[in-house]
Amino acid sequence: MYVIGQLESWNRDSGNVKRKCEMIIANEGGREGPSRNQWIVVLLAAAHFLSPGPAAGQTPRDRPSDALHQLNNSIEALVQRVSPAVVQILVTGYGSAEDRNQKQTNDVIGRRQAIGSGVIVDPDGYIVTNAHVVNGAEKIEVIVPPRNAPTSLLEAAQDNQGKSYQARVVGVTREIDLAVIKIEAHALPALSVRSSSPTPRQGEMVLAFGSPEGLRNTVTMGVVSAVARQPDPDSPLVYVQTDTPINPGNSGGPLVDADGELVGINTFILSTSGGNQGLGFAIPAGVVAYAYPQLMKYGHIHQPAIGALVQTVTPDLAAGLHLPRDFGVIISDISPGSSADKAGLRIQDIILSVDGTPTGSLPLFAHSLYLHKSGERVKVEVLRGPDRVLLDIPLVERPHKEDSLADVADPAKNLVRPLSILGIELTLDLAQSLPDLRIPTGVIVAARTLGSGTVEIPLQTGDVIHGLNGTTITTMDGLRAALAKQKAGDAIALQVERYGQLIYVSFSL
Repeated sequence: MYVIGQLESWNRDSGNVKRKCEMIIANEGGREGPSRNQWIVVLLAAAHFLSPGPAAGQTPRDRPSDALHQLNNSIEALVQRVSPAVVQILVTGYGSAEDRNQKQTNDVIGRRQAIGSGVIVDPDGYIVTNAHVVNGAEKIEVIVPPRNAPTSLLEAAQDNQGKSYQARVVGVTREIDLAVIKIEAHALPALSVRSSSPTPRQGEMVLAFGSPEGLRNTVTMGVVSAVARQPDPDSPLVYVQTDTPINPGNSGGPLVDADGELVGINTFILSTSGGNQGLGFAIPAGVVAYAYPQLMKYGHIHQPAIGALVQTVTPDLAAGLHLPRDFGVIISDISPGSSADKAGLRIQDIILSVDGTPTGSLPLFAHSLYLHKSGERVKVEVLRGPDRVLLDIPLVERPHKEDSLADVADPAKNLVRPLSILGIELTLDLAQSLPDLRIPTGVIVAARTLGSGTVEIPLQTGDVIHGLNGTTITTMDGLRAALAKQKAGDAIALQVERYGQLIYVSFSL
């Protein structure tokens, strides 16, 4: 670029810089004067060359060795190591509309363009983000940053904006608000997801990475405010609370400690203004490590359960029901015929411990179950009136509709080879078992198969196919007939129902 080339030859004399800037404006501005971009480059370059440089014989890294500068150098090195693994996610699709105060209006579904963040957790292109970032996505674009961050204003002015990839969803769990997406790339910088990640400590320094308000490659710093915050007393989910500045667009980005280890995935903020108020929350790294392998394998998570619904005991609840204590976890419902029902658990029982470990809160109770696999048994001690009762309850796997569909699908009869799926034609009974279904006809994706071609079909287990290139699809025969009319290389646009929303999934055969 001519402007940059001219500036490189300047010295640091301010008069010379001023004169050269005027020359560039006169030479390059034209009759109508310089453009806005020319002004920006000139100002950035002038600031760069007028800034004090290192002393003779001193490189920019040869800084004083006092503790403050050592901290500064350490933070810089940490940011340079983590930033290349943090991506920006641009989503186009349908979702809940938002008003000007950034509050969701769930009764209005509209076209939306959302910006979020994600972290590469596998060099082969697997990325962890929030489920709400990709919810209702028709198209997911991922911007992978350059490996080397700019080190000067001039480099920032010429910043490589990163490389763009199209992504597909591998797995989603809306219960935990996590998703895994995949881009076709290899040898990428990554942060590992380890179950052995250290538990964060209150007051520990952490950094948040992401794209707040769409400002890509942003890092902020703060401390862990609380290590196990439970915003909803009737939800078993706990979060790492931090005062690190987090804003819309940070969702799905990593929260890391001073070692660059993943502390959590930034998820939401509590705010009256829509912006940062020092109340940010991240899904703990241990929960991410628990969910990630299951999302990779099944596309969802398998949760052990006993067939009972639990709630947090509040003072008002205890007073109204005349409970023996005003804290803890109470059984509010039991599924008929479930393992909890057969073991003798009752409504209004207060859970004291699981396998001898006290469970005085909903998160502790849920965690004690997650430590086991389905088929194992747990000893649950409850308080029933004045009495303590010990029950032996087998754990079962919480049913998942996609699992049951895959079980009944016959690869010989249900294979739709061009789409690399096992499809099941919707019947009246099957449609009634899917409460969020908008259209009661079509072909549901029971499972994805390993395709023989190189085309990646962006379908998910549980998707319902309603149309193909404008043709309504109601049966398996209709789907196969519509596909038979297509040739290799033809563009395909499927109308798909996903999570109760209609989207288009497009690709080329």
